[in-house]
Amino acid sequence: MSFQRTYASRNRTSLPSSPPSSLSSSPVACQKRKRPLEESLENLTAPAAKQPKNFLEKPKLKAKQTAKPKSKAKTFTQLHFCIDQTILRTCPLCALSYTKGAQDDESLHKAHCARVQKGMEWGREEEKEKTKAGVVEVASGIKLKDGKKGRIICFKADANCKIGSKLSILLDTINITLSSPPLSPSILHVSKAYLFLVPSITSPSREKIIGCVIAQRISTAMAIATPAEVAACAPSSDAESTPISTALVDTRSGIFCHPAALPTPLGIPRLFVSSAHRRQGVASKLLSAAAETFVYGCKLDPRQGQVAFSQPTGDGSAVMHRWGGGGVRIYEE
Repeated sequence: MSFQRTYASRNRTSLPSSPPSSLSSSPVACQKRKRPLEESLENLTAPAAKQPKNFLEKPKLKAKQTAKPKSKAKTFTQLHFCIDQTILRTCPLCALSYTKGAQDDESLHKAHCARVQKGMEWGREEEKEKTKAGVVEVASGIKLKDGKKGRIICFKADANCKIGSKLSILLDTINITLSSPPLSPSILHVSKAYLFLVPSITSPSREKIIGCVIAQRISTAMAIATPAEVAACAPSSDAESTPISTALVDTRSGIFCHPAALPTPLGIPRLFVSSAHRRQGVASKLLSAAAETFVYGCKLDPRQGQVAFSQPTGDGSAVMHRWGGGGVRIYEE
């Protein structure tokens, strides 16, 4: 049987003179070799077969993605207005008025009340910087009425670093307690701070600040009028009597002063003792230390009118009369 070629012949290059191989002798073998190549080309050019969709898993994944956590049911609080009671409270321990239920007011009262009752701490951090701040120990081994012993230190009222920051917090507490305005920087520049320290019960390496006195350099003050002079200045039916001119300084303590300005070197704008250590002689010890050491080499005598207070409160007025023997004067800050 003979085969007839139906495709055009091609110009072929001459083959080398080596004997032909038996692998490429027949056209059937060539066709068998081209089939795998053609099939691979068809597999490459043919579009990838789409995998069958799994209709069961898709909704599960979608459900997981779109599922939201269940929100907890909110609990509501019923508020009641009590018109017959006020929310303003006054602490019996520190006498600070605050709004009950206000978080800021309650936190402020808690910190303030603790400082008023127990005082502030003086520790190693302050001792490390006492040379830098110019801290001087005025007296040591001072015995109080309850048997405790302490010491008094003194430094400039406008000191910086940690000692200045602690004094600033202490002055804020004093101003809130006395309802007084803050001292101006010009007053602090010419003032000294006297602190009474006692050993801390909780830590032997720390001390408690139980008292503070701010001593200020002043020039003039007014003398306090005696009860007889106050009575004499009252209006009288006698036309020949000459009333004494007096000026009302503080209505809370009922202090009357002569308006004449008298030379006075030392003023006490702030005096404070923690409530847990009052009536132990702390205030008188601090005032005596300030009068003895404020002016270097010159001891001041309050009985001779060389010390003045700035509009004292009721408790401060009692300390002023008891310590100064009636000679302490009054000045304006």
